Amino acid sequence: MASTLTIEKAEEEAIVGRIYEALIDQRLAPGTKLSESVLCEAFGVGRMRVRRSLLLLANRGLVELHANRGAFVARPTPQQAQEIFEARLAIEPPIARIAALKAKPSNLKVLERHLLKESEAHAAGNRQEAIRLSGQFHTDLAQLTGNSFLIQVVKDLVTRSSLIIAMFGDTGVVNCRDDEHAGIIQALRSRDEQLAQDLMKKHIVHINEHVDLHKPKATSQDLLSVFKS
Repeated sequence: MASTLTIEKAEEEAIVGRIYEALIDQRLAPGTKLSESVLCEAFGVGRMRVRRSLLLLANRGLVELHANRGAFVARPTPQQAQEIFEARLAIEPPIARIAALKAKPSNLKVLERHLLKESEAHAAGNRQEAIRLSGQFHTDLAQLTGNSFLIQVVKDLVTRSSLIIAMFGDTGVVNCRDDEHAGIIQALRSRDEQLAQDLMKKHIVHINEHVDLHKPKATSQDLLSVFKS
């Protein structure tokens, strides 16, 4: 029994992880219907696994469940978008401060390699990869706190920010600028806690500046193609 439950949980976590990735790099647009039958086909699992995965995502505000209609990728309202960025401003600058205290040389090397990948993605015009990596930078930074709750909170905030940018962001804009990430890494290297905190605050403000809450975009797409690609 324990083995069966472990397998079931692993399958559900894998589904949640794949959907997270598709949300972060904006392959999965706000408002897309998450058909249970299509997801079952895409992931090769039964409906119960899919339903539990969607419920987990709904509990984190990433999926909306509607009676008699099914599940849909969340479409953040302007008020929700504002609240998400307020939350990021309250949470992520202090995380950068903690990271400046705790970062080891090995951690900095990981972040620097990540930054190089970001720069390469931007240079190659690979927007999806740039978006994915930019979001991952923030979760990687949260990892340095060693606080599993903060790590999950940042992951959820970054994912919801991707939905917001997909709906309200300027065309062609990615979530982050890699040069600002470079500045934060430099602050970590010099263990300048205040600078790391200030740079993260400015960084999040810059992300928010590319969001126009008065111009939501109509978005939907072919679900199967997202996960079969």
